[in-house]
Amino acid sequence: MDSQYTIYLLTLGCDKNRIDGEVMLGRLISTGVFAPVDEPEEAEVIIVNTCGFIKDATQESINTILELASHKADLDAPCRALIVTGCMAERYRQETKDAMPEVDAVLGVKDADAIVQVVAEILGHDMDTKVQDANQSRAAANPFLHNRHIAHIKISDGCDNACTYCTIPSIRGAYKSRPMEDILEEAALLISASARELVLVAQDTALYGTDIYGQPKLHELIRAIASLPATNPPWIRLMYAYPEHITQEIIQAIAEVPTACKYIDMPIQHSETEVLHRMGRPGTREGLTALIADLRRQIPGIALRTTLMVGFPGETVENFRNLYEFAKEVRFDRLGVFPYSREDGTPAAIMPRQVKPEVKDTRRERLMGLQQKIHMEKQRAKVGQLLPVMVDDQTESGVYVGRTMHDAYEVDAVVYFASTAPLQPGDIAQVEITNAADYDLQGVAR
Repeated sequence: MDSQYTIYLLTLGCDKNRIDGEVMLGRLISTGVFAPVDEPEEAEVIIVNTCGFIKDATQESINTILELASHKADLDAPCRALIVTGCMAERYRQETKDAMPEVDAVLGVKDADAIVQVVAEILGHDMDTKVQDANQSRAAANPFLHNRHIAHIKISDGCDNACTYCTIPSIRGAYKSRPMEDILEEAALLISASARELVLVAQDTALYGTDIYGQPKLHELIRAIASLPATNPPWIRLMYAYPEHITQEIIQAIAEVPTACKYIDMPIQHSETEVLHRMGRPGTREGLTALIADLRRQIPGIALRTTLMVGFPGETVENFRNLYEFAKEVRFDRLGVFPYSREDGTPAAIMPRQVKPEVKDTRRERLMGLQQKIHMEKQRAKVGQLLPVMVDDQTESGVYVGRTMHDAYEVDAVVYFASTAPLQPGDIAQVEITNAADYDLQGVAR
């Protein structure tokens, strides 16, 4: 094997971006030429996998690139190459090249397969090692990731929903599902590499399969993953399922598959029909109400997570008041609220009656204040219950940190608990909840 180059990869943004980063890192590791490091000052190659979904994310990406570029300028640092990839690179490819001469290469989301060749050319290395395919490279990267027991699987890319506020279709293209056998092969490899939770992600997971099979197949995919051989069958978590596309078959699969987390993330964005239609969303308030009731009836105890957007063009005081009352009535288990971001090139950017920033911020604060009260009430109701908790980490003081099936990693609440028996990440402990803090839970393993 050739001498190894050290490489540092930092991913910004969503889980889909995280997976793209893992695939790139895995491809590099699988050559036997590159070794990952945890700190940028140790790296000969630095890769920034950017987000460019909204203005704030783009600015964060720019700031991060400029910060990491300092390692290349430092003559005492080993950095020889700075590469920018991801959504911002796709959306602002030429602008990035022109504005940042420190950057050696700019790769968009469709160029990830070229990462090994690009890095090798910058370093002047003759790369004759065969690169493994994406599935195998995910497994190769997994042991080097911080949380090897949690694996995200991207089941499709792109989007056909054409929401008027969203830049994703212009960045990632049309909706494209991966063949089911390809996903199952990847899932099996990740399970063999000690994955204890598989998180299915896409721009809209509920549409999985419609483009290649002529009908939605997410329910079949959930059942097929659950049937894979495993000594310790992993949890299966479903993220980003648009409510308009959640079918009875999906609901039944979550209800009937024991390892399917009784949890669903469905970004509704708004409750009011007229606002939804301006957003390019086909749903209605009545449809949302019926779906939520159906989910809770067929899957008792399910945790419902959603995101709401405030300040969309034309959102009136009455629209917001109705949205507030909707959230108060539905009592989502997990809720994120975001002010509308006016993005160039989207239909919403040129709509009349744009809402003032201070109004958007006030509306967000009001909804988050409401949700904080709802969340605390729901958390306090868990005190005294015995819940299965997956271990994620352990603090320096020896306290374990984990999550219930109702909590996604790095997104939702955690459980801090004591255990007399030693535990490892991915282990599942039965934890008696003894206290609900401001946001998280506390308990003792029994």
